[in-house]
Amino acid sequence: MDRDSIRKGLDRWGRCGMVVAAVLCILLLLLMVLGLLWKSWPILESHSLAGLFLSSVWKPHGGQFGFLAFIVGSLCITGVAVLLAMPVSLLTTIYLSEYAGRRIRAVMSPLIDLLAGIPSVVYGVWGVLVVVPLVKDYLAPLLGRFSSGYCVLSAGVVLAIMILPIIIHVGTDVLKSVPQGLREASLSLGANRWETVKHVVLRRAAPGLLAANVLGVSRAFGETMAVLMVAGNVAVIPKSAFDPAYPLPALIANNYGEMMSIPQYDSALMLAALMLFVVVLGFNLLSRWVFSRMELHISG
Repeated sequence: MDRDSIRKGLDRWGRCGMVVAAVLCILLLLLMVLGLLWKSWPILESHSLAGLFLSSVWKPHGGQFGFLAFIVGSLCITGVAVLLAMPVSLLTTIYLSEYAGRRIRAVMSPLIDLLAGIPSVVYGVWGVLVVVPLVKDYLAPLLGRFSSGYCVLSAGVVLAIMILPIIIHVGTDVLKSVPQGLREASLSLGANRWETVKHVVLRRAAPGLLAANVLGVSRAFGETMAVLMVAGNVAVIPKSAFDPAYPLPALIANNYGEMMSIPQYDSALMLAALMLFVVVLGFNLLSRWVFSRMELHISG
């Protein structure tokens, strides 16, 4: 057998291996969905969806499993995190992509990657030591409110810092994908650098920047440990940013493996996991679709 035949054979086996790996990834995703659905099916059979998702009464011993307080808690914390992270990440992205020199980018990029690699429990400890006392002793009294510090705002601040690296990293890549010719054309027509960024670069990259924030929302919605440590974990619907909340990931982390003798308790927690899985998967698919549309728009 000559070398050319051997090379073709190796290429053929390599392609087959990649196809098998891709199919296994898809099957794993389907198995996860089916497994969660199978484990949560008992509570779906015995309770209506309205009773599960529109009720805030959580009394497992009485067979009442209302997820509304946990869903609202997750949405409130995620919303605060995104509102805090979006302007900071956008300004940082613009600076690194359009204004910063090579030396500054060489220093900032590893630091941003380092922030993304810090374990979430470290963020949680930092939140307990710094953010919680800051909210309790300074911010809440300044606004005439009382708060224990373990609240939606504290969790949102910690979560915002956690998702900043993701949004900045993806947003920087999006701005770099805008053709340089558009910038040069704008500058040649008399626009200054900020006008070029504002009216040309950001307008062209808007879908990609939106997708970057969607990825941040996906990360924020599914975060567990850091939020669990500073959110307060009280199963009530928060009425303000200074009230405690109990997000869905914290519900699963705090209770799974305990009190499994209660009928349908494990099924309720698996339903919470299924909700998280579907939401995070949906956000990721949405961001991927936006990125693909942006690539077609730029190439066209």
